[in-house]
Amino acid sequence: MTIKLLAIGKTDNKQLQQLIEDYTKRLGFYIKFELEIIPDLKKVKNLSEDQQKQKEGDLILSKIAPTDILILLDENGKQYDSVQFANYLQKHMNSGIKQLVFVIGGPYGFSPEVYSKARGKVSLSKMTFSHQMVRLFMIEQLYRGFTILKNEPYHHR
Repeated sequence: MTIKLLAIGKTDNKQLQQLIEDYTKRLGFYIKFELEIIPDLKKVKNLSEDQQKQKEGDLILSKIAPTDILILLDENGKQYDSVQFANYLQKHMNSGIKQLVFVIGGPYGFSPEVYSKARGKVSLSKMTFSHQMVRLFMIEQLYRGFTILKNEPYHHR
């Protein structure tokens, strides 16, 4: 199985980018992982929130294969502790799917079409984080999940 993290917009903070690269490298020891960045939309000042969500949604859906399992990182999604999330990953791996895709949307969330294609929603917290930080948190939680599944000492119970 491959895990892909799709995100709108680049990470412009160098320290954050270094941490993302570090955890991406670590995660690569456990599973095939890809971080794909969809460039920010241009000329959004003239777009309504709905129009922006629609355009971002079209870009997101263009990156999804029919066999992909799409999971949205959404404030209204299900919350897991790290062990529960590790088990969630294990269930997906056991199901025989080819690619599990987590998506971080734009500043206004997702279009109705993206919501209808999604097979689930996950929330990292009730708090709001910058989209750039969510990338790091998500990749770190994926890494933590695999260390839990392998009974390695990274996560303390």
